[in-house]
Amino acid sequence: MSSFKSLASAMFLGLRRDRGALFFTIALPLLFLVAIGGLFAQQSTPKSKVLEIGSVGVVDQMPAAMRADFGKSFKVTRISDRNAALEKVKKGDYDAALEQVGDQVVVHFSAADQVKSGTVQGQVNGLVQAANQAASGQAPKYRLRAEQVEDKSLKAIQYITPGVLGWALASAGMFGASTTLVTWRTKGILRRLRLSPVPIRTVFAARVAVSLGMALVQTVLFIGVATLPFFGLKLSHYWWMAIPMVLCGVLAFLAIGMLIGAWAKTQESAQAVSQMVVLPMAFLGGSFFPVDEAPKWLRVVSEIFPLRHLNDGMLKVMARGAGPASVLPQLGILLAFALVATVIAVRVFRWEQI
Repeated sequence: MSSFKSLASAMFLGLRRDRGALFFTIALPLLFLVAIGGLFAQQSTPKSKVLEIGSVGVVDQMPAAMRADFGKSFKVTRISDRNAALEKVKKGDYDAALEQVGDQVVVHFSAADQVKSGTVQGQVNGLVQAANQAASGQAPKYRLRAEQVEDKSLKAIQYITPGVLGWALASAGMFGASTTLVTWRTKGILRRLRLSPVPIRTVFAARVAVSLGMALVQTVLFIGVATLPFFGLKLSHYWWMAIPMVLCGVLAFLAIGMLIGAWAKTQESAQAVSQMVVLPMAFLGGSFFPVDEAPKWLRVVSEIFPLRHLNDGMLKVMARGAGPASVLPQLGILLAFALVATVIAVRVFRWEQI
């Protein structure tokens, strides 16, 4: 017991003196709690955007008082084309589409966002129950039926895989580039490479090629595991467009890593800064949860992160079945981000440790 107490005391003192460990163990998670909790503490539930296909009696014939409450939760747009309505829901432009078939109220939802679809179904179910209560003394007049706009065999893995893969690529690209650059500088490798007959651009081109190759291997492994029968990922017709998305995304993450590595003086500081960039980018980029429920200004801020555009693009081609043209804006943004970050990194780059 005496030995245990001595070792425990020594380890505690070592942990207390390690400011980096204390920061990442206690301070950083606490900062995220305060930041995210503060951002969402006063955020009320936004209105659900739904399409009304044709005439939906439950909606059109509701009393004035009920309609006022309904308007607080729903923003309804009437549409006559059923196929167009389902396509808009599938693309994520609307949260759901309402249709009435006899005494059944049908909610058409997309499995791409379980939070939104669950919220809308709960709200519409409350509406149906209220309509049934209005016809007191009679058997329930309306029934609710929920229908998924996508193939019902699709599972949540379709929408989890792109986000987690994007976060993994961002972490690998940024940490790899930043720590490698700092290590090469502190150990004098950069100075020796500068004096060698090999052109510097060849050295960095080789490093980029290795990173792109590893990213492709990582993508193949992710997709391979996700397509196992246990998980059940089903690739859409244009899934192969995820490959150029991954390559452009990795170039952007490498550029950020090079910028951090060019600025940082030690490997510890490079890792700390990379962590402080990757984590907010993962949360605001939609890797772990959708940012559609965030305040509007925060959704605008999230657009500056390349991971947001990588996730959006891969979700389109891997889960929603969108065509190659749909991700051209995301590809352009990722390449532009890589170019700008690279130019800045070159300006602040230094060969030797100061």
